[in-house]
Amino acid sequence: MDSALAKLFEHNNWTNLLMLDVCARLTDAQLDAKPRSVTKGTIRETLSHLVRSQQGYLRLLTGIEPPFTWEEESPPPLERLRESLELSGQQFLELARDEANRIPRERRRTRDNWWVEPWVPVVQAINHATEHREQISSMLTDLGLTPPEIDVWAYAEFSKAMTPAG
Repeated sequence: MDSALAKLFEHNNWTNLLMLDVCARLTDAQLDAKPRSVTKGTIRETLSHLVRSQQGYLRLLTGIEPPFTWEEESPPPLERLRESLELSGQQFLELARDEANRIPRERRRTRDNWWVEPWVPVVQAINHATEHREQISSMLTDLGLTPPEIDVWAYAEFSKAMTPAG
């Protein structure tokens, strides 16, 4: 049985990809609509930020540069964001399962010159993605659309970890 941490990353990966797939059906006008709420950035900008941040947390833990960067592509195509989410999500899941004992034990140095315990970017990856998925859900609602159900109960049903008793 996978650890609770691995299950957190399975859920995180599922919800990230589900949210991206829902957003891939939006028009450019919807993706780039300025939010009327306190949310900062459009849906497209928020998705891009979520993906880039996940890559950054993984880079902090592993020291490996991500294969996908978008400095030359602004905004990045949603297909590229999906590829990155799939790859970085799988890499985080492998770390969470720690089958190769690759989670660093020593503090990591951030690009802005802080020393941080390895658990911090692990927890931040989950927390950060959750916050931004909820912001995107709010923006979808503001556009008159129904956001997907992305809580753990929905994932438990999807993954058959929860089934009717009858």
